[in-house]
This record gives sequence, C-alpha cells and structure tokens, in this order.
Amino acid sequence: MNALLIAGTTSDAGKSVVAAGVCRWLARTGARVAPFKAQNMSNNSVVTPDGGEIGRAQAVQAAACGLEPSVRFNPVLLKPGSDRRSQVVVLGQVSGEVTAMSYRERKAALLDTVVSTLDGLRAEHDHVICEGAGSPAEINLRATDIANMGLARAAGLPVLVVGDIDRGGVFAQLFGTLALLDAADQALVGGFVINKFRGDPALLDSGLDQLRALTGRPVHGVLPWAEDLWLDAEDSLSYVADGVVGRPAPPRGSQWLRVAVPRLPRISNATDVEALAAEPGVAVRFVTEPSRLTDADLVVLPGSKSTVADLGWLHDTGLADAIRAHAGAGLPVVGICGGFQMLTRRITDQVESGAGVVDGLGMLDLEIEFAEAKTLRRPSGTAFGEPVHGYEIHHGVPVRRGDDLTGLVRLPDGEDEGALRGSVAGTHWHGLFENDGFRRKLLTWAAGCAGRDGFVAADDTSFAAIRAGQLDLLGDLVEKHLDTDAIRRLLEGGAPAGLPLLPPGAGSHAALRSGGGSE
Repeated sequence: MNALLIAGTTSDAGKSVVAAGVCRWLARTGARVAPFKAQNMSNNSVVTPDGGEIGRAQAVQAAACGLEPSVRFNPVLLKPGSDRRSQVVVLGQVSGEVTAMSYRERKAALLDTVVSTLDGLRAEHDHVICEGAGSPAEINLRATDIANMGLARAAGLPVLVVGDIDRGGVFAQLFGTLALLDAADQALVGGFVINKFRGDPALLDSGLDQLRALTGRPVHGVLPWAEDLWLDAEDSLSYVADGVVGRPAPPRGSQWLRVAVPRLPRISNATDVEALAAEPGVAVRFVTEPSRLTDADLVVLPGSKSTVADLGWLHDTGLADAIRAHAGAGLPVVGICGGFQMLTRRITDQVESGAGVVDGLGMLDLEIEFAEAKTLRRPSGTAFGEPVHGYEIHHGVPVRRGDDLTGLVRLPDGEDEGALRGSVAGTHWHGLFENDGFRRKLLTWAAGCAGRDGFVAADDTSFAAIRAGQLDLLGDLVEKHLDTDAIRRLLEGGAPAGLPLLPPGAGSHAALRSGGGSE
C-alpha cells in the first residue's frame, strides 16, 4: 500500500501541516518518505532544482522528508490571476490558462499525469504522504476530481480526514464530510484527526465515542493548538490584515522596527516577509488602507500574480499615494517581484493582464515588459556585501534602466539584479530575506533610513534553524498526539474492510445496514 491521503473538512483545516508532521515523523524513523499533492491552488510557490514551479507547501513537506523540492511532488499547480481565471502549471511548467468551467475538460488527462507521477514516487520510496485540496465533500466537483477522492479511488489510497475544531462544529464537519461521499469513496476513509484543540482533550471523549459509534471510524488523535506554528502558511488568506505576523521577540536595542506589508488582493509568496518577522524587535503587519502606513518604518511591497490589477488596487485604496509619501520622506520601501515592478516608471503587459502600457509608481527609473516565457531560476550572488541566494518566478523583465540606479544584488558575472536608489529598493528574487547576513544588513539600512537609531539587528538569528525547528515541532506533535500505530496500519494495509456506509451519500438506510462493520 505505502501511501496515504490526508484530506480536510475545509480549506485551512490543517492538511498541509498534518501532512508535513507525518512526513517528519516517518523520516525520523529512517523511512524514505516523499510528499505529494496532485493539484494545488496557490500563488505561494517555489522554484525546484529540476527547473520547475510547485506549491510552497510541498517544498516545506519535502524539507520535512529531508528532500529537495521536485516538480513530481506537485504535478498540477493552479495560480489564480482573477476570480475566474487561473494559470495552469503542469510538472513545473506553464501550460496555459483556464476558467473553472474549461478546466473540467482538462482533468481526465491530468488524472493520468498525477497517477503515473504518484506511482513513480511510490516505487522509489517507503511511504508517500499525499495531501488533498479543499474538501473531499465538494460534491459539485466530484465527477472530475483529481485531488481528493478521485485520486484516492484511482490510486487505491486510504484516507485520513482532518477537521479544524477552532472553527467550531468539528463533529458535524467530520460526520457530514463522510456522509456526503458515495459508498466507494466512504470505504476508503479509515479515520479522522481533530486539529487545533485548545484545552483538556478529555472534554472531547464523549463526542469521540459518539462519532465512532455513528461512523464506525475512530479519531486517530487530537492535535493541540500550537502558538509557535506560524511559518510557511499554505494559503495567503491565512495572513489577516492588521495582525502581527509570527511571534516577535523583544528588541535587542531600545526601539522596535515596524514593517507594513500591503495585503494585495492577488498577493503571491506572502511568506517572503516571514524571515523579517522572525527577527527580535521587528513587528510585521499586513495592511489594507493608508492610515496603517503613518507609523511604519519600512514598507515591503510584496509579490503579485496580477501586477497591473494589484497596482490599480493600490491607487483605489489610497495606498499608492501613501507609499510615495513614505518614500518621499526618506523612509525605506522595498519591492519584491511584482511589488518591485510596481515601483518602476512603466509596465508593458500584453501577457498577464493584456493591459498594454501602464504607469508604475515612478519611484525607480526602470521600465518593465512582460515576456511570454516565465523566468524560473534559483540564482545566487551578493547583496550589501553578503552572499545571497533566492528564486525567481516572473514574466516581467527590465527593458530600460536609469543611470542613477545601482543594483540591489550583484550576480557572479558582474551584472546587477534589482535596483537601489536612496531609500527605495527592489528585486525579482523571492527568498532573499532568508539570507541571514543580508537580512541583518537590510534591517540596519532600513532602521538608518527611518531614524530608528535604537534598533539593533540580532546577530544570532538563523532562519533555516527556525524553519527546521518548526518541522521538528510538527513531527513531535504527530508522535505525541496521534495514534501512529494506526497510521502505519493505514499506510501498510489500507482502510479496514467492512466499514459502515452512511446516507445520504451511500444511498439509503439499506445501504447502511448492508455495509457491516462496527456500530
């Protein structure tokens, strides 16, 4: 069997973190384990060493397994550019755009791709931990599903369903998810996990007993709410405007450095700012209106899947003028990828938006033109005198550069990447803030521009160690709070035979009675 699908009752129920935790636990036992998500919908992505693009969650899960990310771990990635259209990435490369309706026509062929990719991983590893997408009970999408029960049926996977108790109604979530599945799908669901519980788990005992009596399936553990888990959120919707990102430690000096990040409607790779939020004395907030910039020291303009549309949003909200005023006062602004492009004089885009020539914010003397081919690479260089690496995912490329600009990054061939002029800087590189030495220099530069003489950048923060610690914490939670013997049984033998079938998905009370199993 050697593979398991972790599904969730809702988006953000905890599928990604539970899958990462199971991966970490298994890897620490010495098993060869790999992650897999057949279809992801996210604008948070990374570039793999094999030259493709996958969802960030699968890169994190790969790290939990001790592996480099691979396009095989996420063969289909949908990157929403609007409420109705998404870019399709297949095995790491762009494969056109679709609407919700036109995508249905492509799914049959894509199912073959994802199953064959999963088969290859299963042949090479002791275990493959698969993550579902959204909810398996989205019955309007079941006929063409390739990520949840469609994948489970095609590949013969047992299924573990995760419910988020922090949302409330977790027993109804779990029971209702199972009951809406048809009989063949229900037969693959081997148990449940409850996630994000606060308090004494003994309070749940009577509910767990009733859920097992009603469904014939046990809850294989209750994971507690963990305040320290905040890195690498799968969905950018997890970032709430005006809330502080992470758990910032007190400043090393006498002052905090306050960072404001516009929460763009189509924000991409929002996780870029997490490395800043990991620093003592750095308070990072996502913001949606201009008053939140009045007390900010540093503004970080993040990436965007729809650069021109999100630039329009900045104007509509008044944030564009506020960002210009911030920089006009000599305060620092840093743009990343799409945010960098917005800082330029002019954007020519016939590819992503089809808008043609659009004025940028005019804060950097550059012009950007969108190319048909997407740039995907993992470069290295130096910035502020420190060695740096990152990754690039963009269509826009600089076509004209003003003489008053210096590069933010110097490449090994002597060429410049990005731009720096006064208190305004930009780069196409994601992950740049994860370079510890550069990040300290950047924060010191920003504090100097902002007049925060009392801010002191910590000299001992290792972002890689913090991320590894988060993965170890996930592995610890799985080992301590889940029935790992039961998970092994699912991995090795699949869902138990003769599990009860619940109406209405199973058809009728007669179908329920004929299902057998425990009561």
